[in-house]
Amino acid sequence: MSTPSVFHDDVAPELLNRVLSRVGSVIVGKEKEIRLALISMLSGGHILLEDVPGVGKTMLVRAIAACLGCTFGRIQFTYDLMPGDVTGTSIYHPHSGSFEFRPGPVLSNIVLADEINRASPRTQSALLEAMEERKVTVDGTTYPLPRPFLLLATQNPLHFEGTYRLPEAQMDRFMMRLSLGYPEPAQEVELLTRMQLEHPLDAIKPVMLAEEMANMQRAVRGVFVDESIKLALVQVADASRRHPNVQLGISPRGTLAWMNASQASAYMAGRSYVIPDDIKDTAVPVLAHRLMLNHAALLAGASGEELVRELLQQLVLPVHSRKGGRL
Repeated sequence: MSTPSVFHDDVAPELLNRVLSRVGSVIVGKEKEIRLALISMLSGGHILLEDVPGVGKTMLVRAIAACLGCTFGRIQFTYDLMPGDVTGTSIYHPHSGSFEFRPGPVLSNIVLADEINRASPRTQSALLEAMEERKVTVDGTTYPLPRPFLLLATQNPLHFEGTYRLPEAQMDRFMMRLSLGYPEPAQEVELLTRMQLEHPLDAIKPVMLAEEMANMQRAVRGVFVDESIKLALVQVADASRRHPNVQLGISPRGTLAWMNASQASAYMAGRSYVIPDDIKDTAVPVLAHRLMLNHAALLAGASGEELVRELLQQLVLPVHSRKGGRL
């Protein structure tokens, strides 16, 4: 089967590699996580960074934003944050008898939702419309979000004081959940050396414009996906829904997000078609947080990550030629 042509100019891989390099100068030793974050951005998906405080979650978001010539908004989530603090509010002017809409930080290209699970569920739900439909509604008026739009949220572990569990519907709207973890000792020494005199974030300059990222996102959707690859994605999703340890399996939204992330992985590799390695590399960060295990599985110490790997091992993946056809 032939592969249809897809826009992939020679500049795109170079720009993406420059972003990887510059973000890597700030977040030491986390090349895989940075690459996955860029894959999520290219496929238009939102990212949930879940980890303990102090490992660089916020710094990763700020470094990515600094590399892109986009508008940036930051929301520090606290227990008393209101939905209007996220979406914006309408201000009444008594002299003119009119209302003026003052946009909130969510009406930006890149939005950092810091410690998202410290706000109440009511405030967290204010993000749902923005995440899914790329718009917000305030006082009956709908305002479109700029393109591209990307939400990167940080979350502390649930056992930390003052945290709330994110609703399942909101978790499903995050394309990926990533965790940075502590650096290796040698990497931490390198980090101390880099930050001794100045913060490396101050030296980062924009690498690409918002329009260039939007063009790449459109190009990613044109990356070829063979029917056998699509069938493999669906087989994993279906198996998760019937697994005895699973209370809530992978939704069709999750299957679509997995395909889009695989397309972006292929695009970053300079290919115009998806291969099995693309779906294997993106499976855990895209799927694990969408699974809700039952009580017995949680008591036994099972995790979504382990279950995704188990499902992948049971899958017979197709072998593809360089042109995307099956061998």
